Amino acid sequence: MTKYIFVTGGVLSSLGKGITAASVGTLLKHSGKNVGMLKIDPYINVDPGTMSPLEHGEVFVTKDGAETDLDIGNYERFLDAAFLKTSNFTTGQVYSSVIERERAGGYLGQTIQVIPHIVGEIVNRIKKAGEGHDILVVELGGTVGDIEGLPFMEAIRQMKHDDEVAGTFFIHVTLIPYIKAAGELKSKPTQHSVQELRRIGITPQMIIARCENPLPKTFKKKLAMSCDVSPNSVIEATDAASIYDVPMSFLRQNILKPIAKELDLPELTPDMTEWDALVKKIVQPQGRVVIGFVGKYLALKESYKSLTEALIHAGAHLDSRVEICWVDSEEIEDRGAEALLSDCDGILVAGGFGSRGVEGKIQAIQYARENKVPYLGICLGMQLTLVEYARNVLGLEGANSVEFDENTPHPMIYLIDNFLDQSGGMQLRTHQSPMGGTLRLGEYPCDTKEGSLIRKAYNGETTIYERHRHRYEANPAYREQLEKAGMIVTGESDGLIETVEIEGHPWFLGVQFHPEFTSRLQTPNPSILAFVQASIDAE
Repeated sequence: MTKYIFVTGGVLSSLGKGITAASVGTLLKHSGKNVGMLKIDPYINVDPGTMSPLEHGEVFVTKDGAETDLDIGNYERFLDAAFLKTSNFTTGQVYSSVIERERAGGYLGQTIQVIPHIVGEIVNRIKKAGEGHDILVVELGGTVGDIEGLPFMEAIRQMKHDDEVAGTFFIHVTLIPYIKAAGELKSKPTQHSVQELRRIGITPQMIIARCENPLPKTFKKKLAMSCDVSPNSVIEATDAASIYDVPMSFLRQNILKPIAKELDLPELTPDMTEWDALVKKIVQPQGRVVIGFVGKYLALKESYKSLTEALIHAGAHLDSRVEICWVDSEEIEDRGAEALLSDCDGILVAGGFGSRGVEGKIQAIQYARENKVPYLGICLGMQLTLVEYARNVLGLEGANSVEFDENTPHPMIYLIDNFLDQSGGMQLRTHQSPMGGTLRLGEYPCDTKEGSLIRKAYNGETTIYERHRHRYEANPAYREQLEKAGMIVTGESDGLIETVEIEGHPWFLGVQFHPEFTSRLQTPNPSILAFVQASIDAE
């Protein structure tokens, strides 16, 4: 049977529950345990797929094609594992399932209520995520006391007494504020948050104290006493130079000792040697490289979380600090690409949706192509390489994507009506299709061309597997024209154009997939690693 570790948060949001859960999971995995991860989101959206990146941050795509919370990305990056759609669910999914079952007569005429039906569905989903694992680490989104989170709190409370559960451990992440004027650390917010948990029926066995600086021993003792936990179960989570140092910080504080004791586990001794070496290269690297990151969601950097982390992973393996020069694509439209990108060693154009800032991205691509600057275009960044090449090399005036101009005379990027989905079934997409559920999502194969940059990056692999999140495709009708002019298709997936490169350019790659979704600290994505290496070589 599976043991469960539940991570809740108190006082306020954005304290780092996801990093805490991922760090605990990482230490357990490196101790030889089979660890699963689960993020529960109390919002009513079915998934974050149609939510603005500025509101919610990045949408992370799993191997099996689920649009999930960005914390699933943290789990994969930390545990070096691929998690599936069962690793994330929302209030919207829970209620949809219960209502669908009720409509089909599955409850035999019962009155459907939060308890037991909604809570029961939540418990069943948690148990399903835990199947096949020694330990499941469950992060509950939101803050203790939120109205929408109450059914989830009741579900994890009930699991303490479930005969099908081998053991439970509750971790509460909370803020320890420092009042500068008074010169004091305050424990009251944590005490009140723990009291709210107890009122619900949950007594945390560990407090993760988010603080700027280490806590005095006397304060930790007071916190432990007031929250009814042992002193060695108060773990400091101070501001770290890198999120990847958090597991090491927790390990130095013997976080696994109380967890092992409560869950009746043998002594846990994780081997973090390789991890520690990589973290040291992140914090104090030997080299430096500047990447011009061209995007349009720059008001919230979390919109590109996986991509910025993938650059960090590559830098760690190349012992170089990857400095990101954030460039708003709309600003390029006003000031020109050279003014904003001339100091960059490499240029990256990220994915995105909608027409805002597109012309600025095209100017950035032209600058990289003409000035022989190493270039990586991801998803929309790849599609726009075709548009730029068509306009400025092929001379096709008005060339565009039908996403931005339905009446373009040269639709370099178009919307195919039929495509094979992730499970091999035929899907239909039209301009009138709803936004949710009409994307090409999840992992697809890509056959690489001999002698190409992409094949070299992936160590000679003839077929690679990467994840997708897009609606539009490169139009093969223009392939012959493009290739005659020097833009070569070097990767294909069931006839769809996946990667393009330019002959005679030192390093220029456009990829339809999102390589950042498969990058991990210990195994960086090959295409991003090769791009950073090319940027270093070009300095």
